[in-house]
Amino acid sequence: MEETISLQDIFKTLKKRAALIISLTVIAGILAAVVSFYILTPIYQASTQVLVNQNKEDATQQVTSADIQSNLQLINTYNEIIKSPAILSIVVENLDLPLTPGQLASKITVSNANNSQVLNISVQDENYNVAIDMANQVVEVFKEEVPKLMNVDNVNILSPAVYAENPTPIKPNKMLNVAIALVIGLMMGVGLAFLLEYLDTTVKSESDVEEIIGLPIIGVVSPIKMEEIRKEQASRTSRHRVQKKK
Repeated sequence: MEETISLQDIFKTLKKRAALIISLTVIAGILAAVVSFYILTPIYQASTQVLVNQNKEDATQQVTSADIQSNLQLINTYNEIIKSPAILSIVVENLDLPLTPGQLASKITVSNANNSQVLNISVQDENYNVAIDMANQVVEVFKEEVPKLMNVDNVNILSPAVYAENPTPIKPNKMLNVAIALVIGLMMGVGLAFLLEYLDTTVKSESDVEEIIGLPIIGVVSPIKMEEIRKEQASRTSRHRVQKKK
């Protein structure tokens, strides 16, 4: 016989296992909060921008589209140069960092939006001040070394990284982690509730009997409490004594 589950059965299962579902949801949220607030190390980010723009010897000379296109073609090359050992080894030496150039490169992200001539350089680190120093040092060394490496002088620093009084870490996103954990805990609770209900094969009601045997119920034997049995026995004993006296 094909087994079907009605919407009423679903709500009945959820109501029956509500304590389990709520418990798993709360536990997941608490664990995520503890990990996010007290275990995960906050990571800070410092960002700076440089402009790639070829300098003109004649100040009255207009910048042509060909010049801009040429500068844009250099962007990808500059992305690689910024994260290369030729630049980062100098940064490591200048700041006396306990990192290799490769380790420092993993902390750096270089991008340019919409094929613009502006390079965005971001550095992430556990120490906010160190992130600021590394970002500024990277662009300064890059600006100094590019003329030697590329025989061009078309890099200008637009906005160096600046210190903030109350910096906010970019990760972990504590509230997002808690929200995700609550959703996962809720899903696990609901899934476990239906699994337990599916595995529970005990007979609890008349409808369960009808479903198992496939026949209608024509009568029900009501349960008798022990207290009622004792009262009935006491009443019979009392009547028996009265009858003996008569």
